[in-house]
Amino acid sequence: MKDREPLLRLLFWVALAFAYVAAIMPSAQAPSLSPSDKVNHMAAFFTLAVLAGIAWPRTGAWHIALRLAAFGALIEFTQMIPALNRDASFLDFVADVAALVLGLLLVRLPRAIRG
Repeated sequence: MKDREPLLRLLFWVALAFAYVAAIMPSAQAPSLSPSDKVNHMAAFFTLAVLAGIAWPRTGAWHIALRLAAFGALIEFTQMIPALNRDASFLDFVADVAALVLGLLLVRLPRAIRG
């Protein structure tokens, strides 16, 4: 798996950039998996957490979680810029954190159980 880490890290950074651009572009033009904004947030942060968890296997889950949560907060603060015509929401941030925790648990829990 170690030989795949550079590719996985590249995929993570591409996904992170995509998520940020999608989050700050006008809502009508933003790519969407679902009409539900919360589902879109959760899909993005679940994906980011899984990619980060497998791309940086020796980095602590808490470290990854805190950084991804900070990224979620950055998105919400950016969406407060009036010119972007987006709506910031604390509940979107909660959805981000719930999804990233689930993603990290999916990746890290089996390894922790195996010891």
